[in-house]
Amino acid sequence: MFDTVLVANRGEIAVRVIRTLRALGVRSVAVFSDADADARHVREADTAVRLGPAPAAESYLSVERILAAAAASGAQAIHPGYGFLAENATFARACADAGLVFIGPPASAIELMGDKIRAKETVKEAGVPVVPGSSGSGLTDAELAAAAREIGTPVLLKPSAGGGGKGMRLVRDEALLAEEIAAARREARASFGDDTLLVERWIDRPRHIEIQVLADGQGHVIHLGERECSLQRRHQKIIEEAPSVLLDEATRAAMGEAAVQAARSCGYAGAGTVEFIVPGKDPSSYYFMEMNTRLQVEHPVTELITGLDLVEWQLRVAAGERLPFAQEDITLTGHAVEARICAEDPSRGFLPSGGTVLALREPQGRQAVGAVRTDSGLSEGTEVGSLYDPMLSKVIAYGPDRATALRKLRAALAGTVTLGVPTNAGFLRRLLAHPAVVAGELDTGLVEREVDGLIPDGVPDEVYEAAAAVREAALAPSGDGWTDPFSVPSGWRLGGTPAPVTHWLHAAGHEPVTHRLRGSGHTVTADHVSVTLDGTRHTFHRAGDWLGRDGDAWQVRDHDPVEASLTGAAHAGADALTAPMPGTVTVVKVSPGDRVSAGQSLLVVEAMKMEHVICAPHAGTVTELDVTAGTTVAMDQVLAVVLPDDEAHDEAHDGAHDGAHDEAREAGR
Repeated sequence: MFDTVLVANRGEIAVRVIRTLRALGVRSVAVFSDADADARHVREADTAVRLGPAPAAESYLSVERILAAAAASGAQAIHPGYGFLAENATFARACADAGLVFIGPPASAIELMGDKIRAKETVKEAGVPVVPGSSGSGLTDAELAAAAREIGTPVLLKPSAGGGGKGMRLVRDEALLAEEIAAARREARASFGDDTLLVERWIDRPRHIEIQVLADGQGHVIHLGERECSLQRRHQKIIEEAPSVLLDEATRAAMGEAAVQAARSCGYAGAGTVEFIVPGKDPSSYYFMEMNTRLQVEHPVTELITGLDLVEWQLRVAAGERLPFAQEDITLTGHAVEARICAEDPSRGFLPSGGTVLALREPQGRQAVGAVRTDSGLSEGTEVGSLYDPMLSKVIAYGPDRATALRKLRAALAGTVTLGVPTNAGFLRRLLAHPAVVAGELDTGLVEREVDGLIPDGVPDEVYEAAAAVREAALAPSGDGWTDPFSVPSGWRLGGTPAPVTHWLHAAGHEPVTHRLRGSGHTVTADHVSVTLDGTRHTFHRAGDWLGRDGDAWQVRDHDPVEASLTGAAHAGADALTAPMPGTVTVVKVSPGDRVSAGQSLLVVEAMKMEHVICAPHAGTVTELDVTAGTTVAMDQVLAVVLPDDEAHDEAHDGAHDGAHDEAREAGR
């Protein structure tokens, strides 16, 4: 076993790897960018080395800087985690050239399976069924469009490099092919540095099932069963479980053997995952999609049902050990389900969010009816920005059966508190209670079809009641010293009964409201608020102007309608285009004075590896453009203004009229 291992990653996966290194008595080395100088993974490692500035290209994606950090720290091996350089064959070779062990498969396997086009051809020759699609690498936009038309829509555009759903585009309308191909190339280039695309037939209502494989350096390959990953949003997994309720023992064995053959076909070593797309009505008709040559985000569910630490076996295999068990030694016991907690706001269309973690509560530990585990990179005070992936943590529950695991995970999500940064925890809790999910009737489109019913309409009245109670408690007499009576919200007035105090409140993402306390017996402390409304007691976690309950969170601020009207007067709401999330403007397609049509794409904002296209709200003229490509923007920042045709004409006429008067005045001097 190694003495010192450098973890070339950040966030929850770095913390996760460090945990196993500590258990094995191996010295851990963390690396960090300037944005992560005080991050949890830095504090938990035995030592840490600065890589460089915050942008990933100058830190976590810099092969040269990571190798220098390994040399400076005396590391013998590098664990890449997932993302960043985990599936970069050049990095794996550079590690070997530097005398370091890359804790992952051979560079040749990464290279082969990292090219989805070559991967499909290779496993097909090994007898593994593949999804029908385009053939050949380096297809032009025209060739991709032609292949898509030949296959017939709907089709799926996929980057040949990378994974995680990034850059994938489902196209149902041939007329949109050119635009979607361009967008997929941009996302692929930004995420993986490679914009090569392929196109595949889209299988309606498919299930996404993957097989975990483990191989040593002596050619011994086994599988550790499957994971069901069909609950996805925008082609990215949000809930994973093991085993799948869809497969019987015969299908499980057949898919497992296909995954083993796929791993053998590329000379694999270490932990890897072979992903299949499976028609829900015919599980025996499965197709190879791709192989992830790294540890998966969802690996904990396999660990819980097999009792194996996959990171430990990555380390042991990389150190040259043989696998001491055969396929018949692997047993799957119980059921495990994982939920990915991401910095995103469901009430705003799941756009990436950010902020400072003001209060944090993460479930952890073993209970009588099952285990709950949280893999997290968070701590109170963590700054969540827009530079890196939005996933913050994972909550995993285990039980003797699926119903118990689901119940434990819903309870764990209800107890998860992340105030200061909007997350999807409450949404995931509701998703896990959906009748189709409870019944195991899953497919990759379920979330998109049911999403509206999983996001509450508006803000519950008790949230405003709690926010008002906090404000009145802050202004109530303290009992030590003199209190200005005019600052106390008592509602007192001369010669009359007290008037109820009205609070103007604004919950982020919602319209401002007025609220008067209706309940009684409210309790306010530094970190909790309890209110009784209509006979029901409601308790919230509290941090600053944030309130949280059952995985949901609300930021409720004071609202000044006069100030709001003054600050908003410069831009008419319907005409101003604002940033839907904190991020960076990557594409600007217009200039001031340009005529645009309704729905025309004007700008692209990127955050956390996600693109959002800003379109014209109506036909008109761009009269203001406050950003350029590369501009960093805050959420709700005004980017541009598009005046409707009539107003733009009037403004131009007024400008010309004023100009004529100016010329006349000049001539008269």
